[in-house]
Formats: sequence, C-alpha cells, structure tokens
Amino acid sequence: MALQWVLLAYTVAVEVAVAILLTIPSPKLLKKRIVSLISLILQPALFVVPFAGFQILDIYWKNEHRLKCTSEICTASERDRYEKTNYKAQRNVILCVCACLLYWCIYRICKYNQEIERLEEVEKRYKEQ
Repeated sequence: MALQWVLLAYTVAVEVAVAILLTIPSPKLLKKRIVSLISLILQPALFVVPFAGFQILDIYWKNEHRLKCTSEICTASERDRYEKTNYKAQRNVILCVCACLLYWCIYRICKYNQEIERLEEVEKRYKEQ
C-alpha cells in the first residue's frame, strides 16, 4: 500500500520540477524544444489523473468503513492511532489533488506556449506581406 503513495509522491515531485522548468525564463529556441518535449510526454502521463482519483475513492471508502474511536471506551493509544490514520488520509488526499492540479497546470502552460508560438508565426506572416 505504501508503494502507491511513494509512486504518487515521486510523480508530484517530477510534476513540480517540470512546471518550474516550463515557467523559468529561457531563450526562445530552448523554450520551444522544452515545450514540445513535455507536450509529447503529457499524453502518456495522463495516467496520474485516474490513479489519483482511484486513490481518493479508496481513502473515502476506508474512512467510511473505519471504526470510529470517539467514545470513552477507547484507550489513549487507540485514539492516537485513529488520529494518525486521519492525518495520513488527509495528507494523501492533498497529494492526490496536487497531482491532478499540477498535471492540469503543466497541460495549460504547454497549450499557452504553443498558442503564443502559433500567434507569433501568424504575426510574422502578416509582417512579410
């Protein structure tokens, strides 16, 4: 079970690095090549969205079917363990949401750069006429 969260955490880290790489100022030719490379990688990287969605559903199901430890019968260690699992679930939900949000941001950044590139070509053609 922990392997899924490690995989998702590394995916989020890579997405953050890619988003930073796309947003830092760089020469036009280098930016164009980076955007084209990332655009090629985006479609296979789409797996992160359904994977994160499945993980969120798994967390929700486990939360609904978990034994609640809120009464006076629970010991302190049981209450601590219950709270720890809640904190882990909250952390994992944030991780899933970040994975989807970062994927969307990278997708939009690439689309904006491609649109700017296309508009620059149109402007260049108009100037040549």
